[in-house]
Amino acid sequence: MALKKSELYSSLWKSCDELRGGMDASQYKDYVLVLLFVKYVSDKYAGDAHALIDVPAGGSFADMVALKNDKEIGDKINKLVARLAEANETLKGAINVADFNDEEKLGKGKDMVDRLTKLVGIFEGLDFGRNRAEGDDLLGDAYEYLMRHFATDSGKSKGQFYTPAEVSRVMAQVIALGKAKDARQSIFDPTCGSGSLLLKAHDEAKSRTGLDLALYGQEMDNATSALARMNMVLHDCPTAEIWQDNSLASPHFVQNGALQTFDYVVANPPFSTKSWTNGVNTANDPYARFDYGTPPDKNGDYAFFLHILKSLKSTGKGAVILPHGVLFRGGAEGSIRKSIVRQGFVKGIIGLPANLFYGTGIPACIIVLDKEGAAGRNGIFMVDASKGFIKDGNKNRLRAQDMHRIVDTFTRLAEVPKYARMVPLAEIAGNDFNLNLPRYIDSTAPEDLQDIAAHLKGGIPLRDIDGLAAYWQELPGVRQALFADADRPGYCQLKVAPGQIKATIFGHGEFTAFNQTVTQRFADWKQAHTPRLNGIQPGDRPKALIEALSESLLKAFDAAPLIDAYDVYQHLMDYWAETMQDDVWMIATDGWKAVQTGQPNTDLIPPALIVARFFAAEQQALETLQAARDAIGRQMEEQDEEHGGEDGLLFEGKTDKGKLSAKSVKDRLKTIKGDPNAKDEAKALETCAALIEQEASAGKKAKDAQKTLDAKVAAQYAQLSAADIQTLVIQDKWLAALTASVQSELDRVSQALTGRIRQLAERYATPLPALCDEVDVLTGRVDAHLKKMGFEW
Repeated sequence: MALKKSELYSSLWKSCDELRGGMDASQYKDYVLVLLFVKYVSDKYAGDAHALIDVPAGGSFADMVALKNDKEIGDKINKLVARLAEANETLKGAINVADFNDEEKLGKGKDMVDRLTKLVGIFEGLDFGRNRAEGDDLLGDAYEYLMRHFATDSGKSKGQFYTPAEVSRVMAQVIALGKAKDARQSIFDPTCGSGSLLLKAHDEAKSRTGLDLALYGQEMDNATSALARMNMVLHDCPTAEIWQDNSLASPHFVQNGALQTFDYVVANPPFSTKSWTNGVNTANDPYARFDYGTPPDKNGDYAFFLHILKSLKSTGKGAVILPHGVLFRGGAEGSIRKSIVRQGFVKGIIGLPANLFYGTGIPACIIVLDKEGAAGRNGIFMVDASKGFIKDGNKNRLRAQDMHRIVDTFTRLAEVPKYARMVPLAEIAGNDFNLNLPRYIDSTAPEDLQDIAAHLKGGIPLRDIDGLAAYWQELPGVRQALFADADRPGYCQLKVAPGQIKATIFGHGEFTAFNQTVTQRFADWKQAHTPRLNGIQPGDRPKALIEALSESLLKAFDAAPLIDAYDVYQHLMDYWAETMQDDVWMIATDGWKAVQTGQPNTDLIPPALIVARFFAAEQQALETLQAARDAIGRQMEEQDEEHGGEDGLLFEGKTDKGKLSAKSVKDRLKTIKGDPNAKDEAKALETCAALIEQEASAGKKAKDAQKTLDAKVAAQYAQLSAADIQTLVIQDKWLAALTASVQSELDRVSQALTGRIRQLAERYATPLPALCDEVDVLTGRVDAHLKKMGFEW
């Protein structure tokens, strides 16, 4: 049976994490990822004389496995890794940075031997020989999973080696890497860290166009640049050029004394670096990076920005992550910003949620650069995406729908109230080139205003009802069914009792029609894609499948009234992440009939699905028996509550643990037998004994029925045809779950409308004069009671 893809990643992380001990995650990752690298290149290239990576004798993972439990395992792994590095010029200094014989980090003697033996054993069971053969990057996904967890555990200042994959994908898409036209085009990252951002940019181009663009990266930290070089090989980009040095002080990519220029540049530089001027000749920069001004000595944000700008070709496009301060800070930065905006280089700004990045919790933005269209640019497209995210542990994370909404809005330059707009340069100039997003996009939720007149005189303000215009546009008759004019202009009143609001909405023909319309959209989508789901075969690409399904679903609900198509899309993406991707991965690996290989695959087909389709009558009979057993149990509880206290008739019939058992009750009955003063106790005990016997009998019947049903279900697995399996998985599991999700969106619409109307109705239900009258009545009653008691005030 195929291992679930998500279980592979989680078990890999769990095993590695358990062996970490007290070592910092930022250090431990170097050991784990080197082993992952050696395993990968051994599986993929060992024995291939024409391979890009030479795996020499004594330098393979098989040789590493032979070192398990060896007393000198640490030293010998160092030599093995060195042997692999020496055989490949591109790997020197990249894979041999971690010392596997470091007693301070890995323990001494037997502790080191045990830890490294177990660590090697974790990777021993993995097989990356077929990686990408099915079109899905198993290794790349495993690497991404490990890197995210290492970054999360590395602390505030040590997680900067990793740019969240979701942000990287957005950056790659907003600079249109999916429209690259020539394999000779290039991508550069001057602060590449572990290379995650650079690789996401590469993948966007390759997956959309098939072009394998050249990759260039520079990283100041030695261990992190080594990580990037490994990362390139792990992701089938062994020709990528990664250089270790300071991009600002010692840029490596230089041609004829000037910075080399690239078609695309992506970067996530360290925020607000205070020592950026070290080694930089700001007064006479040989690369002319500071023509638009020199950034402040103690803040390097614009130093990196200007370096990126200078590294772009005249037709180049770029995306850089920077803190929000670059949008509005004054002084030298304000002057630089003004010059750059006037040149038209800034195509757009995307404000991101706070706490997305591993090195900092402050909010950041993506500044999108486009030199090609600079001359004719008369505005900057701004997106405030700060509200779209989900909590993920102690960080925030962009959801699939957040990424898609950002990219769709930006690529279409679609103006969306409170989210995105094209801001004319004239307006920006009027604000002294301050680009702070709240100046141009008010993303705050509208204030829910209280109406004083309605509180005084009653009635619901029409302003509030008109605020629900999106609903009334689709359901005009529902408004008429709910509201009537009040006794004065500008106000209305409910026609129905507050408790009948939901029933009135649900029962109205227009809402029924709306429900049917949305349901039909999903039904049409299901019908269109069921053949494709039935046609999943070994070797298919799960990622290609979900992309086709999700894009089609988003399109199907694009114009659906009152339903956010991105919310529906997110339901599918969530279900894919939680359940469906593992199912599809197993089917694409072993085929539909794999469910019957060895033990029944209850992950792919849970027993409940078998029961519902083949044994509904037996399940109903079982539930009847269980209900009878539970009813007797409740009678027992009632008897215990009534007579089980210290002075109760059943107290002496309990065990030492305070329970009523058949033996304890029987023993008590023997003790009081013939006692004329214990007749009531005996009667209660006899009733209790009868219930215990009945419960045991009912429990046995239910247990036997369950056992019989379980046996039938187990036998049914072996009898399933491929068509049965497809029906169970596709119809009863996948599509049933997605149907429920779409229905939840319909329920959300009705609940939101009902909730708002009920809120308004209750808010203005009793006007102030009526409240005052009620207070007067209650005050009079209190005074009357006080007088009767002899008090007056």
